[in-house]
Amino acid sequence: LSLERTKGSEILFGVAPCSLALSRARRALFRLFLKEQRSGPGRPLRAELALQAAARGVPVLHVPGRALDTLCRGRPHQGVCLEAAPLPFRSLRDAEEPRLGDAESGRRQLLWLVLEHIQDPMNLGAVLRSAYFLGVDRVVTSHSNSCPLTPIVSKASAGAMEVFDVYSTDDLQGFLKAKSAEGWEVVGTVSRPEDVEDVPVISCSEFQWDKPLIVVIGSEGEGLSLETQLQCQQMLAIPPGRALHPGIDSLNVSVAAGILLHSICSQKRRHGD
Repeated sequence: LSLERTKGSEILFGVAPCSLALSRARRALFRLFLKEQRSGPGRPLRAELALQAAARGVPVLHVPGRALDTLCRGRPHQGVCLEAAPLPFRSLRDAEEPRLGDAESGRRQLLWLVLEHIQDPMNLGAVLRSAYFLGVDRVVTSHSNSCPLTPIVSKASAGAMEVFDVYSTDDLQGFLKAKSAEGWEVVGTVSRPEDVEDVPVISCSEFQWDKPLIVVIGSEGEGLSLETQLQCQQMLAIPPGRALHPGIDSLNVSVAAGILLHSICSQKRRHGD
C-alpha cells in the first residue's frame, strides 16, 4: 500500500466531512480510503461512499484500520479518509455583495457572522456548524491570527464547512465600517459588561433585530479587539444564571456563538419572515 500523498494535499477524516466533500466537489479530490471490513454496521455507508467516489472518478482504496489511523494521526475517522486539496477561504473581494435594496434582502432579514482571531479549530468548526444550522447567511473571518479551514475544522463542523462558504478579509475594521455606512447594524459580543467603553452593552434577549445585521465574535482568550469594538453600534452579553465563581465566569466561544445566534434567529421565526 502506498500512502504517498499528492503534494499539498490534506487528509479529511470522518463520514460527514468525506461524504459532503465528495458530493459538493468544491475542492480537488485525489483518493478515498475505506476501512477493509467484510461486515459490520458501517459497511453499507462505506459502500455508498465508494459509489459516490467512483461517480466522481476518485480512486477508492480499501485499507486496514491502522493505515487510516496513520493517515489521520489517530483521530476519529469512522473508517473513512479522503485525500483532497485544502479548502481556501473565499475572498470578500470576489464575493457577490447583496445590495440592501434588492429582492433578496427585501424578502428576509440578512444575518452575517464575523469572527475575529478564532484560533482553535474545534471552536471554529463548532461555530460553523451552529451558524449553518441556525440560518446565518454568510460567515466572514479575519485573515490574520485565525485558524485555516483544516480537516479538524471540517470534522468539528460535522461537514458544514464543506457546504458553507467561509469568507476572509485582511481589513476587518474597514469591512465593518463599510457595512455600517451601507446601513447594516454591527453588534459585538462581550462576556462582561464592564469590558467596553463608549459602546452600550445590552442582554442578547433585549436585542431587537430590525435591519441587516452583522454579529462580531472575538477570540477565545482576548475577545474582540478594541479597534473592532469601536466599529460596533452596541455589544451583546449573555446574562449568567447565577453568581459566577472567578475563573469560570465566561462561556466557550462556540457555545456563546450558538446561544447568541439562536437568541437573534428566534426573532426571525417570531416575525414570520
